Amino acid sequence: MYIDGFLIPVPTARKDEFIAHARKGDSVFMDFGATRVIECWGDDVPDGQTTDFRKAVKAKDDETVVFSWIEWPDKATRDAGMAKMMADDFDDERMDMEKNPMPFDGKRLIYGGFAPVLELEG
Repeated sequence: MYIDGFLIPVPTARKDEFIAHARKGDSVFMDFGATRVIECWGDDVPDGQTTDFRKAVKAKDDETVVFSWIEWPDKATRDAGMAKMMADDFDDERMDMEKNPMPFDGKRLIYGGFAPVLELEG
C-alpha cells in the first residue's frame, strides 16, 4: 500500500462546495488506480503550543482544516496515476480549475507521499 496525505484549510462556509469539488476530483484518483479516498472535515482540531494542524496550513479563524488521504495498492500505481494527471495531454474536466474550481487557497494545501510502516486492524 502507498498513501498520499493532505492538509487543506477550507473556508468553513464553503464546506458543501468543497465536498462537491472533492467528489469530482477524487474520482480521477479512483480511475487511475486508487483503492480509497477519504476526506475528513475537522471536528476536534485543538490548538497546540508549538505547532498543530491549523498552524501547519495557516488556517484562518473562518476556516476548517480538512485531513485527507488517498490509498493506492502500491507506489508504482500511485506514480503512474500521478504521471497521467501531470502529462501535458491530460484533459479531464474534473480537474479543470475553470469547471471545478478549488474552494480553498491551494497555496496553503500541504501534501506528501507515505510508505506505511505499521498497520493494525481490528
